[in-house]
Amino acid sequence: MKKWQKLSASSMEIASDLLQSTEGINREDKMNQNPLRTFKSINPADGSIVWEGEETSPADVAHAIESAEQVFVSWASLSIDERSSYLMRFSDKLDEKRQFLAEVISKETGKPLWESRNEVNAMRAKITLSLEAYGTRCAGIIHRKDDVCSITRHRPHGVVAVMGPFNFPGHLPNGHIVPALLAGNTIVFKPSELAPWTGEEMIRCWDEAGLPAGVLNLIQGGRSTGQALVRNPAIQGLFFTGSYATGKSLSEFFASTPWKILALEMGGNNPLVIGQVSDWDSAVNLTIESAFLTSGQRCTCARRLIVPQSKEGDLFIDKLAEQTKQLSIGPYTNTPEPYMGPVISEQQAQHLIEVQKNLIEKGGRSILEMRHMQKGTGLISPGLIDVTSIAERTDEEIFGPLLQIIRVHNIAEAIVEANNTKYGLSAALFSDSEEEYHSFYQSIKAGVINWNMPLTGATSAAPFGGIKCSGNHRPSGFYAADYCAYPVASMERPTLTKKQEPQSPRCCN
Repeated sequence: MKKWQKLSASSMEIASDLLQSTEGINREDKMNQNPLRTFKSINPADGSIVWEGEETSPADVAHAIESAEQVFVSWASLSIDERSSYLMRFSDKLDEKRQFLAEVISKETGKPLWESRNEVNAMRAKITLSLEAYGTRCAGIIHRKDDVCSITRHRPHGVVAVMGPFNFPGHLPNGHIVPALLAGNTIVFKPSELAPWTGEEMIRCWDEAGLPAGVLNLIQGGRSTGQALVRNPAIQGLFFTGSYATGKSLSEFFASTPWKILALEMGGNNPLVIGQVSDWDSAVNLTIESAFLTSGQRCTCARRLIVPQSKEGDLFIDKLAEQTKQLSIGPYTNTPEPYMGPVISEQQAQHLIEVQKNLIEKGGRSILEMRHMQKGTGLISPGLIDVTSIAERTDEEIFGPLLQIIRVHNIAEAIVEANNTKYGLSAALFSDSEEEYHSFYQSIKAGVINWNMPLTGATSAAPFGGIKCSGNHRPSGFYAADYCAYPVASMERPTLTKKQEPQSPRCCN
C-alpha cells in the first residue's frame, strides 16, 4: 500500500469535533465492529462531489503507526543535508503541479483560485524557511574548557501525528510536516474530513519526490479513526490546528502522558481597534481584508471591530458597509475571479445565519445583513452587526464573514474591550499615533499583534500562535522547529581520566 492511498482518520473540524470531551476520548467502544464509513468531499460552491473514499479502520491506523515506527531510526539517522534533499525535491513537485494543486484546493474548499495559488506558493516557501529556522532554533552549541566539551544537540521525538484543518488544507499541515520531517520525526497525517483530496494530493507529491515508504503516512476518515490515532501509545507528539473545544479535550487526554509533545493552535475571537486615523479609505480596505479574506475563515480574521463613538466613527462604518456590499462573491470559475468564495459547507452557512439571528434577538443591530445566497452551497454574503448594546456578549469564534462592531469612547476603553475574550491569537490597531500603538502593544494579550497592517497579515518567517484559549505556548511558523525536536545536553571528554580534586582557595593575609 502506497503512502498516499486512503488509510484514514477524521477531521476534528468545526461542525463535528472529533473529541467532544475527555470522557469521549477514554470511552471504550467497539470500533472494530463498526463498518467502514464512506465519506465525500463536496465543492461548497456548487454542491458537486469532488472526492469519495472510505475511512481508515482502526487496524489500518495501527498499521500506519507501525510503519512510521519501523523506519524512524533509519530516517532520524540521516544527516540534515540528506533529509533536506527530500524537502527540496518535494518543493520541485509543488512547483511542477502548482496549477493542479491550486485547482484541487479551490474545488474542495471553494477558495478563489488566486488565493489557492498563494497557498501553494506558501507551501513551497515553507521549505526554505524551515531550513533557516532549524539552523537558527536548533543549532548545535559547543563550549570548551580544557579537554572537556559541553555540547547541545537536538533529537526528534519519534512518531508524531499531524491533524490539519480545512481552511488551509495544504499550507497549515505542511507547516507541521516539513519541520517535523527535517528534524527526523516520522509522521501519521490526518487531513480534515472536509478536505481529504488536498491532503491526498499533497502526500502524492511527497511520494513522487521519493520520500522513503513509512516516513509519512496518510489516514483519512471519521471520528473512530481519529480516536484510534490519538489513543495509540506509540504516538510521541501531536500537532493540531482546529477548534478550542477539541484542543481542550486533547490537552486533557494528553495530560496523563506529559512526556509527549502537544502543539495546539485553536483560533480566536480577534479584535481590530480603530484609533486615530486620517486615511479612512485605507482603514476601510484593510478592515475588509482583515474580516472577509478567505470568507472569514482564517484563524486570524477580525471577529470584533472596535470603533470610536464619534462622527468619524459613524462615517467609517457607513463607508465600510458600502464597500463590503460591493465585494464580489461566487465560485472560483467566475470571470473575473471573485474576492470571496463560499464558506466550507451549506451547513456552516446555515449555522452562520442562525448565529446572526441570535445576535439580533439579543439586541444586536444589523448594519449589513449576511444572506445565504444559494441553496445547496456555502455561498454567503458578508455581514456587519453592531453588538454594542448586548449586555453579555458570547465569547466565541464565529468562523465566517460576520463582523461584530463595538463602539467605545477612547483608546483605553478600546483596549479593555479588545482584551475581553478568553482567546488570544491576534489583534490589530489602525492608528497614526505611535503613542496609541505603544499602549496597545503593552496591554494586548495576543500572540500576533499588528499595527496598520491587516489582522490576516502573518508570516512563516515569524512565530505564529496564540495564548490563553488560542494555544499552548507552542507557536508554529518559524518557531515550529522548537516543538519538532528536543535539546540534549552532553558533557564530553575524549579520554577517561580520574577527576581532579578541587584546590582549596588561597587565603589573603
